[in-house]
Parts: sequence; structure tokens; C-alpha cells
Amino acid sequence: MTTTTVINHGKKVNTKHVDELIRNYKKERWIHNSNKLGKEDALSTWYGLEELEAFIAEAREHGADGIKMYYGVYAADFAGDPVFQGRQTVVLVATKQKTSAAGIPANKDIYIQGETGSEILAFNYGSLCPPYCGTIGDDGEMGSIGISLIDNKENMIVF
Repeated sequence: MTTTTVINHGKKVNTKHVDELIRNYKKERWIHNSNKLGKEDALSTWYGLEELEAFIAEAREHGADGIKMYYGVYAADFAGDPVFQGRQTVVLVATKQKTSAAGIPANKDIYIQGETGSEILAFNYGSLCPPYCGTIGDDGEMGSIGISLIDNKENMIVF
């Protein structure tokens, strides 16, 4: 494989777009995940800018030109924060775009030498919401993004 010019795919979006994505996710996936778990599944993962900037800087030091965001789920017996058990998360993985001999670009995960051998360069353990959603603001509002009423025939969930 040879290195290629990075093909960018993302772009800024507006509030309407974000709200629609979140509402669709809640209706199509989140409500089912939450019912299966027996508790509200995580709806978002938050990371601070400083920690993201530090991870991006480390990724660049190892030749990364992008970050892949994998959806994941903590194990039912996760030994870290017990409220994470079974909830979904986002894990960030440093990547380098390469082009195959056939000319097909691919974003390859970066592995670095760790204490026990080669390990993926990744970042996780953000603040999950729920359960850690913060509080209602000084204005008494939680904001409009993603606020939904979902009637799942058994009870109504407001989030």
C-alpha cells in the first residue's frame, strides 16, 4: 500500500440536521437498546477539548491523518464505572489513509509499540449521557437538541 492524499468526507451541519439525526436514532435504535438493557442506554459520549487535543497531537506524532470513531458497548460485567455496564460508547482510533494497489483508499488503524507489544492507538472513557447528563441550566432549560417524547406503548420517556 502507498500513502495517498487524504480524502475528507465531513462537513459542518446545522441544528436542524443534528436534531433530526438524534431524534431518528432515539426512535430507531435507542428506545430498543434501552428496553433490552432495562435502563436508558447512553445517548452521547463527551470528551473535553484538552484531552481530545492531546490525543490528536499523539496521533499526529505517530503519523495519523484522521480519527475513526467506532461505536462500542461496555461489557455487562465492566469493572470500571458500574453504571457504564452494558451501555454504548464511542472509541476514537487514530488512522492513516492508505491506497491499495487497486487504487482503493482505506483508513487503516494505527498500532504503536506498547508495554506488552503492538497496541492500537485509541481513546475512550468519555462521560456517558445517560447517566452523566449534567444538570438543567440557570435558565431552567436543558436545551432543544435531541429533546424527545417517545411513547413505547408501555410508558413515555422524556429525554
